[in-house]
Amino acid sequence: MIEHHVRVHPSADRLPREEQLAWKLAAVATGTGEPDADSAAMAVNRVIDNASVAVASLLRRPVAVARAQATAHRAAAPGASVFGSRTRVSPEWAAWANGTAVRELDFHDTYLAADYSHPGDNIPPLLAVAQHTGRTGADLLRATVAAYEIHVALVKGICLHEHRVDHVAHLGAATAGGLGALLRLPTETVYQAVQQAVHTTTATRQSRKGEISSWKAYAPAFAGKAAIEAVDRAMRGETSPSPLYEGEDGFLAWMLDGPESHYTVRLPEPGEPRRAILDTYTKEHSAEYQAQAVIDLARRLRERTGPLDEVRSIVLHTSHHTHHVIGSGANDPQKYDPAASRETLDHSVPYIFAVALEDGAWHHERSYAPERAARPRTVALWQKITTVEDPSWTRRYHDPDPDHRAFGGRVVITLADGSVIEDELAVADAHPAGARPFDRPAYAGKFRALAEGVVAPAAQDAFLDAAAHLAHLSADDLGGLFPAVDTDAVAAYDAQLPKGLF
Repeated sequence: MIEHHVRVHPSADRLPREEQLAWKLAAVATGTGEPDADSAAMAVNRVIDNASVAVASLLRRPVAVARAQATAHRAAAPGASVFGSRTRVSPEWAAWANGTAVRELDFHDTYLAADYSHPGDNIPPLLAVAQHTGRTGADLLRATVAAYEIHVALVKGICLHEHRVDHVAHLGAATAGGLGALLRLPTETVYQAVQQAVHTTTATRQSRKGEISSWKAYAPAFAGKAAIEAVDRAMRGETSPSPLYEGEDGFLAWMLDGPESHYTVRLPEPGEPRRAILDTYTKEHSAEYQAQAVIDLARRLRERTGPLDEVRSIVLHTSHHTHHVIGSGANDPQKYDPAASRETLDHSVPYIFAVALEDGAWHHERSYAPERAARPRTVALWQKITTVEDPSWTRRYHDPDPDHRAFGGRVVITLADGSVIEDELAVADAHPAGARPFDRPAYAGKFRALAEGVVAPAAQDAFLDAAAHLAHLSADDLGGLFPAVDTDAVAAYDAQLPKGLF
């Protein structure tokens, strides 16, 4: 790996393109060769994972709205597929609809380091453009591995959350790079597209604060759509604000650490295998990633707590990120509101721990049902749960060694008689370093569980077979990555929605 030191430069420096971060990211994309077996296999896992959560969300309102917008933009052949529809649409609109479907349940892959990310959000726009431009499964694999490489590097090197910039800014750059790898574009073209994508997808983190709305699902889909449009413009010869990252009025200087900004981004050398995708991990539970280990810990503690009405208090000692993003350190009263939105509840670790402790399980729909959140005994327990930052857990969260990095915490339960129950869990059971690391059978099992009642068993088999043979799929075969569903039932649901402009 090469360490690239990135800082702000005055315009008078005329920083050469080859020394700019956007160029170096573009060079990683355009220099990506065929992935090694491990990286390719993990990319297949993530294609399966995305489809799992997409089909489970087809009849959820934000997904239906995005699908309705997309299907109003039919494409001249070939176009791109949309989950839940027979209509082929323009690729940027397919990315919009499919990206929303993948993100809606907050149930696909994650990577946490200096910042947050869901690298699987790169796949919908890459797949859409691959279909529209006649690329093969092998092309899609190469593009996916390239996008993950860029995404993970940015998340390791540049913290956005500290400045309340939403993490999709890194996604825009990664998707633009992945599209460059997919289409084998010149580095110059990808360089322009990366900068346009970052420039147009920089937004605040209010989308994940307070009353969290459906925009949380749309935000990465918007970034994917914007990246496709940026690539299209760059291919037509249009340029971008440069240097986007290092300019004196640019991203680092005014969105991040200011004129004295200095970051280190580690990128692979020319010819070095792209293996960052192997550092990422998926979710076993439909909740914010930092709640995954907490759910597993709650299930483990359930047998030791006795009657929960005897609980006086529960304190989760955890990292800075967990405390301030999904814990009581966020200072969001909405995180304790029984009438809060699903999006807010899946960013409330006090709520999540309470339900997991009561039920001994977690479900992507039942655990968030309004009647579940409003259950009086749950509300009473929920109000007794707080989080505190523990510096030792913050250090573990940022440990440079992936084998020692931890996203969990230590729970202290104090009962009415003054007795105390304590336990801790560093990583979720499904994490690569956890008790039951996710493997291909686990991904397939997750798909079958979420597809039950939505995708017929034969269609489930057909999808899993297509995904397993992704490296050998022709352009025409990429449609097999969209599990067959009852599109008439989906259309009937969509017809009930209010109409918009399109």
